[in-house]
Amino acid sequence: IRRPPRSTLSSSSAASDVYKRQTLYGETTMENFKNTPENRWQFFTDQVMGGKSYGKLNFVSENNIKFARMTGNVTTENNGGFIQFRAELSYKLKDESNGIKLTVRGNNQDYFVHIRTSGSVLPWQYYGKKFLATENWSEVELKFSDFKKSSSFMRKNFKPSSIRTIGIVAYGRDHKAQIDVSEIKLF
Repeated sequence: IRRPPRSTLSSSSAASDVYKRQTLYGETTMENFKNTPENRWQFFTDQVMGGKSYGKLNFVSENNIKFARMTGNVTTENNGGFIQFRAELSYKLKDESNGIKLTVRGNNQDYFVHIRTSGSVLPWQYYGKKFLATENWSEVELKFSDFKKSSSFMRKNFKPSSIRTIGIVAYGRDHKAQIDVSEIKLF
């Protein structure tokens, strides 16, 4: 699996213009997939643990919209079952944030946002929330209070300031994945 250079969603990075606190109507843009998103987002599959899922991540421009497109085949064969793309945050979010708003389209399948926090020590520890990606562009609003922990050893809820990574994930069942994400905002 080829991975791009490791980087972060950093306010001091070369791509910091994407992460300047662009607040409009109480929302802050975290990602709009402009200005070298391949330096911020990492793609990987369950092959890191012996699974057999496969896929890829491309950064696309279509009708003046820039977006990430993840495609692949998710299989639970050999105890696998995921593909994902994820970015690290090197700055703390404000605890006043209520959730994440995604602009997405896909193949009418369920996908997940997985959030890892400073309390997510083991690789399988995250907070997750399912959403539907329809064939047409739409906004999906996910409240942090609705995210579910993956392990009984984790806190029930998390503070936004503890978020370390955000991932878009095709997970948990055998299916073909295709999801496009053009924007990620905090609200």
